[in-house]
Amino acid sequence: MKRFIVLCLALWAGVSGVRADEGMWLLPYLQKLNIKDMKARGFRLSAEDIYDVNRYAIKDAVVIFGGGCTGEVVSDRGLVLTNHHCGFGAIQQHSTVERDYLKNGFWAMSDREEIPTPGLTVTFIRRIEDVSDRILSQLDDSLSEQDRTVKVVQAIAMVKSQTKLDRPGQEVEIKDFFGGNQYLLFVKEVYTDVRLVGAPPSSIGKFGGDTDNWMWPRHTGDFSIFRIYASPDGAPADYSEENVPYRPPVHLPVSVKGYKPGDFTMIIGFPGSTERYKTSYEIDYTLDVANPNRIFIRGERQKLMMEDMLASDRVRIQYASKYSSSSNYWKNSIGENRGLKRQRVRERKLAEEEKFTEWANTDPERRAKYGEALPLIRKAVEGSAPLRDRLQYFSEALIRGTEIIGAVGAAIPLINAEKQVDTSRIGEIAGKLQAFYKDYNPPTDRKIAKRMFRLLLDSLSAEELPSCFAVIRENFGGDADAYIDYVYDNSLFASPEKAEEFLRRPDANAFLNDPAYKMRREVVKTYNALVDSIRAFDSVFYRGHRLYVAGLMAMNPDKKYYPDANFTMRLSYGQVLPYEPQDAVYYDYFTTLDGVIAKEDPQNAYEFAVPDKLKELYRERDYGPYAEKGVLPVNFITTNDITGGNSGSPVMNRKGELIGLAFDGNWEAMSGDTVFEPRLQRTICVDIRYVLFIIDRFAGDTRLIDEMTIVR
Repeated sequence: MKRFIVLCLALWAGVSGVRADEGMWLLPYLQKLNIKDMKARGFRLSAEDIYDVNRYAIKDAVVIFGGGCTGEVVSDRGLVLTNHHCGFGAIQQHSTVERDYLKNGFWAMSDREEIPTPGLTVTFIRRIEDVSDRILSQLDDSLSEQDRTVKVVQAIAMVKSQTKLDRPGQEVEIKDFFGGNQYLLFVKEVYTDVRLVGAPPSSIGKFGGDTDNWMWPRHTGDFSIFRIYASPDGAPADYSEENVPYRPPVHLPVSVKGYKPGDFTMIIGFPGSTERYKTSYEIDYTLDVANPNRIFIRGERQKLMMEDMLASDRVRIQYASKYSSSSNYWKNSIGENRGLKRQRVRERKLAEEEKFTEWANTDPERRAKYGEALPLIRKAVEGSAPLRDRLQYFSEALIRGTEIIGAVGAAIPLINAEKQVDTSRIGEIAGKLQAFYKDYNPPTDRKIAKRMFRLLLDSLSAEELPSCFAVIRENFGGDADAYIDYVYDNSLFASPEKAEEFLRRPDANAFLNDPAYKMRREVVKTYNALVDSIRAFDSVFYRGHRLYVAGLMAMNPDKKYYPDANFTMRLSYGQVLPYEPQDAVYYDYFTTLDGVIAKEDPQNAYEFAVPDKLKELYRERDYGPYAEKGVLPVNFITTNDITGGNSGSPVMNRKGELIGLAFDGNWEAMSGDTVFEPRLQRTICVDIRYVLFIIDRFAGDTRLIDEMTIVR
């Protein structure tokens, strides 16, 4: 009966227009484009309650967390919630074998125990302004793409210089939308004293690991807690003992009332990148080149990383964040190719392009304005594909994959233009190398480097490779392993001890003759040459893309358009709904702690371990006020349109109250960055009640509960 009711709700949603809603909408245009529809779906507030140029609103409680996630302020003392995987780098940064916060979790029981996290920032968007007229008025169609770019840069600089800020320290950023057909200005305020407050053990925060990543049903407590600190007057300030918890003008109330199928949901955050205006030519490149390369190269590297991580707690801590960062997009690429093929996205894009071409060609004026759009895109994509193929191999296998190259790169500023040691920079370089070596295991890097170099030798021709590969052929008889051993045995940067010894007595000749330096020099030289060759194609593509997007909007003037995601603040809205991924398979809209216990697997403890304390609470059904009808909700799904960068975004109900944190998409709709799939696309969220349960019952950190505004 329950399933019948839910399916009726879903059917009613599709028929009535209350359906999975496509779109990552810009906040200044909600009143014009969205609020009527949002209210029809159950939203109880106004557009001004979300974003208002004259007063604080919900948007002022949503922040950029770090450099690629979203967070939300949930107390009047600057408490911030985000995902565990967003805070993972900070948790790893503070972890050692003796204090293993990744394995055991961390909970500060007082302000004094909260841990400063150098390098971590939280960014507020204080103001958004459309400056399209001020920039586009400086341009005309007669400009070449290179000249247009120069003019845009100049116009942006002018607008920035004329922007009045509310107080010193605020930053101005201007970004383009719709392929350069629109420009928005964002005034930002960046807080640099951000402290770790709490994190569950990875057995909760990353429960399911790679196996469950992007999958539903899911059972992951993907959250972590931080606090913003400020100077006594509330302004951003670098870490100081005199800093105090930030007093935000707005924070989100937290609802423990739950949800039911069909309930309205709203997500505000910073989606990173979508390509909804992607053409069939770009899809061909993604399917045939970009994703296969990434899947293969990262897969090979990750196997070797995991071998050493499982063999050593020290290496596990050192490489946990690196592995997680690599594997997330690796699995995404697998799922994206699967989704693009299953959803026949290329065929759908071809049909759209045929319609566009027919529309453009039926009118001489339109043909003159938009007729070259698709041919330009095709020329750029197909012409640059072989170059991008090589560039990706160098990036994945060498620039990212061979870590000693990064160590050498950190030390390069030590040698000045006259090829002499700049002694004034020794302290700076020493600090950078110390940070690098903290999370570096020389044997692991040596092993991975051998695989990466062998992979390149097997995949590319001699003419395509950097000249250091000629050294392998000429001096080492083609034996890449012997070459790598030579580099790592003799480089000044192959271990922290060798680097420290070099910095005590730095010598320019020794540096310039270092085998790892020579290797990096040739790799970067070849890489940069490829980048330069691709730039000419980029100019062609940008013009074609801009014309194509403008043409699509002109072809369908009554359609509501939203720009591709570009890590600017957006809103999406939808519903809590189940789905049927395939024939005879039904997925409910929430999961419970029962599923966590059922998934425990001692044979795969790295991904599916359950802490003893959590099992004890389960046996005793000690759920406090966070259970519903005797079960503890863990995750739930909505139809909201999100992508990477939305991780940690607040999921709110019709009253703007926090009910969860978005953390993932679902496997069946991995083509979602290219085309929205209303029947299948779901956002996976951690239930705020599970978050509160872990804080309260599992960790016993009730002070955090007490400072939140809980709606019961």
